[in-house]
This record gives sequence, structure tokens and C-alpha cells, in this order.
Amino acid sequence: MAGKKVIVIGGGPAGLIAAGQAAALGAETLLLEAKPRAGLKLAITGKGRCNITNTASLPDFVAHFGKNGRFLHQAFHRFFVPDLIAFLGEIGIGTVTERGGRVFPVEEDAQVVVEALVRWTKDQGVTISNRSSVEKLLIEQGTLRGVRVGERDIMADAVIVATGGVSYPATGSTGDGYRFAAAAGHQIIPVRPALIPLETSGDVALRLQGLSLKNVAIRVRIDGKKRHEAFGEMLFTHFGLSGPTILSLSRHVVDALRQEKKVSISIDLKPALEERKLEARLLRDLQAHGKRQFDTLLKGLLPAKLIPVCCDLNGIEPEKAGHHITADERKRLRLWLKDFCFEVTGHRPPEEAIVTAGGVDTRQVDPRTMESRLVPGLFLAGEVLNVDGDTGGFNLQAAFSTGFVAGQSAAQGCQ
Repeated sequence: MAGKKVIVIGGGPAGLIAAGQAAALGAETLLLEAKPRAGLKLAITGKGRCNITNTASLPDFVAHFGKNGRFLHQAFHRFFVPDLIAFLGEIGIGTVTERGGRVFPVEEDAQVVVEALVRWTKDQGVTISNRSSVEKLLIEQGTLRGVRVGERDIMADAVIVATGGVSYPATGSTGDGYRFAAAAGHQIIPVRPALIPLETSGDVALRLQGLSLKNVAIRVRIDGKKRHEAFGEMLFTHFGLSGPTILSLSRHVVDALRQEKKVSISIDLKPALEERKLEARLLRDLQAHGKRQFDTLLKGLLPAKLIPVCCDLNGIEPEKAGHHITADERKRLRLWLKDFCFEVTGHRPPEEAIVTAGGVDTRQVDPRTMESRLVPGLFLAGEVLNVDGDTGGFNLQAAFSTGFVAGQSAAQGCQ
């Protein structure tokens, strides 16, 4: 119905698609973005390549969000991976699927996606107001009236909060959405970083800086007990550990560290070989090439950068001939290959997290519409919700899906 007004706070993926959907259904839609332009965080996702979504099946997709993934079922049934890929195609963005089901734009340039989304949003009739910081929601006696921007009150029939989390604050994710939701009476689950690199003790990670390992098994031990495990790729950095597998496990590590528990990361460098087969492999190599130096023999087992670290940590001279390696040294090597361990001392600052865990309690949000159960006309979408998933395109899909539902529901609720 003409004349009905929807305000969207935040110009990220959730906010842009929400605004466009609301306008497409006839609502007079205003998108308020605090930064000079919309989509700043989207422009840096996937290392600038923009990992848009993932081709995992719906049950597998939801599982990547942990126990809170159930909240997304309704949104995913309304707007899921095939719908997003088709939508992007309609606005001029072709996609390619890579290893692990990760979907990227053909151009491998996140900025192209941002520009296409902004252009589409404007084409739907959305007014985008950049450099417009919302101070607060206008709520009177439980009724939503609009928002305050500076000294100006802007009235609306519905407001969609899509302000993101607290990661990468330079892009506009400063946690304002949590403040707005809390003021409206919502419970905020404690906010902490997710998908974040880990810091470790000692200088081993520093010595291995830049080395990427593929097809390794990573285990998280909490107070000495194995609690979580993942398989895939990781990266050593000057401060510790990073890479897709480490990032996906980091939410468990962050929570354990917050509880002051002792956390360690164990790397199984040879997950395809159980210990008996690995022992047989080591014996065969040492017997077949006994005259070779130990560090030379290791070239068949390890990346070159890891060999001197292996020698040091296992106390074996690199120049030692293979046939002089003792049974005890061979055992140390075998155990180390299956349990290359790091003590976790912390994580990188929250502003370096890819996404934020915690946020608006989803029990107070209707999963069918993304409308607040406390304040009619208030909708919430994207990272501001207490829903976070693994790396690999899962979080962007959640932002697009919840934004899609919020935009349509806000406009339909105005009719």
C-alpha cells in the first residue's frame, strides 16, 4: 500500500537485500548507512573474493551453525542457496563453485557484488542515505514509531535492524544493533569473537610463519580432554594459528578461554595413517634409505619448512644417518606426527574476527518473519542475531536469507 514506510538500519548484505525486497513490495524504503558508502564489510569478505554461499545440503548447512542453526530453517526454506545464486545471476553476478562447495562470483571481486547489490537496491526505489548514524529507536508505550538520526526523528511503520556485529568496526560494525535491541527489551547473549585466529605460546608458530598445511586433523583439547575435531586446511602465523579449520574451531576455544580453561590444539599431520601403519612406514623408510641423513629422509613426510622444527622438537640431530635412529627416537617421531601440539594463550582482538558470536536472543525473534516478539514492527536480520556459522560461505547466506525474510515481512506487515 502506497505511503507505508520501512527504515533499514545498516547497508551490509542483510540490509541491502532487506531494503530491496521491502521496496519491491511497494513500501517506501529508506536505508540508513553510518559509513560513507554501503557494503564496506561485504567488500572485504573472502579475502576480497567474496565467498557468497555454500552448496551444502540444507541439513548439512544448518549443522554448520551449531545448536542455534535451527532458527534459520524457516528463512532458508524461503530463500536458500539456489535462490541466492539465481538472484545474483539476475543482477549480473555469475558464480563458480570451488572446493568444499564454496561459491564465489566469477569476477572473484567482492566489490563487484557490492556494486551490483547497491544498484539493484536503488533500482527497486530504495533511498540510501550514507553518513546517517542512528542514535536510537523511537518506541512509545511498546509501539515502534521510527528512528532518531542526529536531531531529526524519522517516522516509519517498520524498522529493520541489520547493523552487523562488532568485527571490523572500521566498516561500520560497531555493535549499535545490540544497543538498539537491548533498549527495546531484548536479551543480548554475550558478544564474543567467532571465526578468529588463535595465539599460541612459544616461537614454533613464528618459525613456521606462512606455512599452510592441507588435509590435517585438528583437535581441540580443553583441560586435557579432546572436545572438538575438524579436518582440512590451516595456516601458521607470526602469532599462532589460522586458516579455515582453525577459524571454524575457534568459537569453542574462545568460550573455553572465557571460562579460564586450559586449551591446546593438536595437529595430526598424518590422519590417513593410523599408528601401526605409520610405524611400518617409518621402519620401511629408515631401512630402505638408512645411509641418508634424517632431515633428508623427512622430505618424504613433511614440508621443508617443518623439517628443522621436527628435528628440534624431537631432539634428533638432522645429520644423523637413518640406520642410527633408535627405536625410542622413532617412537618420539611417530607420536609427534600424530600429535603436534600447541598451547593456546588467547585469540586475536575481536575486531579481527570474521563474524561475531552472541547477539540478540533468537527466542525473542519470530523465525518465520524476523519480527521482534516484543516490539511489533521491529525486525532483526544478519549478524546482529545470535547465530554464527563456520567459514565457507555459511554466514553470508544467513545474512541474505534473514534479510530477505525481514524485508518482505516488514513490507507485507505494512499492507
